[in-house]
Parts: sequence; structure tokens; C-alpha cells
Amino acid sequence: MNTVIEQMLKGKAISSVTDKKNALKEIIQEITLIGLSRGGFFSKAAFYGGTALRIFYDLDRFSEDLDFSLMEPDHDFELEKYFPYIERELKAYGLELKIEKKEKSIDSFIKSAFIKGNTKEHLLKVYDTTEISIPKNEMIKIKFEVDIDPPGYASFERRYRLLPSPYEVNIYDGPSLFAGKLHAVLCRGWKNRVKGRDLYDYIFYLSRGIKYNGKHLKERLIDSGFIKEGSKLSEDDVKDMLIQRFEGIDYDQAKRDVISFINDPQKLDIWSKDFFVQITGGLEGYF
Repeated sequence: MNTVIEQMLKGKAISSVTDKKNALKEIIQEITLIGLSRGGFFSKAAFYGGTALRIFYDLDRFSEDLDFSLMEPDHDFELEKYFPYIERELKAYGLELKIEKKEKSIDSFIKSAFIKGNTKEHLLKVYDTTEISIPKNEMIKIKFEVDIDPPGYASFERRYRLLPSPYEVNIYDGPSLFAGKLHAVLCRGWKNRVKGRDLYDYIFYLSRGIKYNGKHLKERLIDSGFIKEGSKLSEDDVKDMLIQRFEGIDYDQAKRDVISFINDPQKLDIWSKDFFVQITGGLEGYF
């Protein structure tokens, strides 16, 4: 096993094959960030979403994807130019993974790609074992996306990590990250699958006393057509919209969505309409 990867695995709660897969994905995510950083990606883009929250704010749940946003709109942005930097960095740690651009059938301001590789092959490399019972053809797949036409009024900060090698990223600051999560809670099309991960993260932000960036939230809501251009948006308006959303959620379904991503399922026992409505009273933002 690579000694740096071994060091990164220390302290992780690993008791099952699923835990091993998730820990491997987390390592791949961080190596990907190193490649992007060394390729100059963060001079134009910023990291946000659940994985950003896990890595830089110690969110205690696994997050699958890497989400980024340009700081300024650029419809000619080429995501592919950063693939060689990522692949080179992964290879330096003994990980033979490939990156494929996701071709979209309709025009979109989201550029997407997948980092792919054989799951069993890489688990055997990382964990130095010959006994892992998973299908030979199972694939690791990590999606990363870049919004090339981002909503305005986000704020950013530079953050640093020491492992697997010292690197720097540009990241949405806490209030702007929270605004993005509030937008997801309000606007994500859950259909028949409530995204319990959104609710889990919502609790996390409130528990840390993070205020949300109201101007950025408003821009996101306008972009989604949730409110009209020129509409006023106050803290009370945001609370009212959230309470209305919480009144219509199937909380059993929400718990099922998130339970495999966390280590302590008992945290979900308290989830109910009354719980979410009451904690929303403590929500604060600035406009």
C-alpha cells in the first residue's frame, strides 16, 4: 500500500466492504483536487457541495460527487484540458483510473465527467488483501461537474490541505455553501426519492451556526424559476418557503436515502416535520 494512502486511511471508520469503497472514493476525490489545483483550475473555478463540506468543514457523511462552479460565466470553458493533470496525479499514487467526458443530449450549462476504474483491482491495491468479495467487473465511478454559467453574489475563500500532498483550492465560503444547500432543499426535484442528504446537511449548517448568503440564494432561486426576477426575498420569506417544504416530506423515505452515507443512524430518529419546522426558527442569513 502507498504509505500516504495508508496515512489517509488512519482514523476512518472501516468495518465493511462498503466502508472500504467509500474510503477509496474519498482518497480519489482528494487526489483529483490536487490534479485540478496543479492544473490551474482554481484560478477560474470554486469547489462547493457536499464533498466540499466533508473535506473542509468535517461533515460526517460520505458524499459521492465533486461539484464545482466557475467564478464568472464562460460558455467556452473546456473541462477536458484538466483531465491529464488529474490522471497524472492519480497514476502517481498507483491508481489507474480514466476520465470520460459525459456527452449531453441537450444543451446545458453543466459540464460533466466521470472518473472510472475497476473497483476490485483498486481495493486490492489500497488494502493489500486478496479477499474482497465483489464482482470482477464492478466499476468505481465518481462524477464531477462544473457550472459554467453560475448565479451571482457567491463569495470565495482559499483553503489548504496537507494530504495526500499539500494543495490549495478555491472554495465557496460557508454562507455561500449554505445558500446552495438551501436552494437544493427548496428546488431539487425529488420526485419519488426524497434526498435525505440535503436535510442532513441542512442540520449540519444550522448546528455550526453558519449564516446563509441571501443574495446568492436569491440568484439561485431566480435561475431555477422558483421566484421571479425582481422579487423581494427576506429571511422570513426563506423560512416560510422551507416550512412549506418540510410539511410535505416523507421522512421515512428521507432517512432511507441518507442512512448508508452516515455512521450513526440514530441521528435520524428525531427527524419529523415538527423537528425541521422548529429548528428553522434558528436560521439566519444576510442580504
